[in-house]
Amino acid sequence: MPEIMITGPAGRLEGRYKHSKVQRAPIALILHPNPQRGGTMNNKISYSLFQSFAEQGFSALRFNFRGVGRSQGEFSYGEGELSDAAAALDWLQSVNPNASSVWIAGFSFGAWIGMQLLMRRPEIHGYVSIAPPANIYDFNFLAPCPNEGLIVQGDKDQVVNIESVNKLVDKLKDQRGQNGVDYRVVKGAGHFFNNEGETEQLIGHVNDYLGRMGSLQKAAA
Repeated sequence: MPEIMITGPAGRLEGRYKHSKVQRAPIALILHPNPQRGGTMNNKISYSLFQSFAEQGFSALRFNFRGVGRSQGEFSYGEGELSDAAAALDWLQSVNPNASSVWIAGFSFGAWIGMQLLMRRPEIHGYVSIAPPANIYDFNFLAPCPNEGLIVQGDKDQVVNIESVNKLVDKLKDQRGQNGVDYRVVKGAGHFFNNEGETEQLIGHVNDYLGRMGSLQKAAA
């Protein structure tokens, strides 16, 4: 899996990239959780999302936000990390100019950054948000959310309470209708999906959603 260095707004950004063999493959950018809590692109959930998209035929990129690993710069509480994500997406699109669609995926803090990015980049087709921290950060920028997507949440999450995510999902459904967001809950799962079988359930939901969306796109083509 090639290591890459991307020119970011605060210096180089360290990443890992897997290029699809599929012609005009869709692309996916994966965003990791909060660096202040130890989040990196090698986080288990972030890595599993990366693998899931790659196995579904996407060209996939995960990278470290500024100040993490070999990425230069310092943590900037979201604003700089959003700029990092935009630079990473620019790079991903530059090496895949004929991509059939663009996707964003993130876990926790990464989900918050990802959903901000999709509001700024109209070319983004869909999103996958794992444990979006609606009780920690403001999601009012989704006014309205322009895309359909998948949200997965553990009902025993000790960091992101499920009530806040339920409210976020209700808001998205009010904006886009009942089919505007696919919301799935992993029973008994905490924030990091650490118990036996929980990560597998999570990725099973992601694979199912991506497979279904791929089938719908082919049917519409």
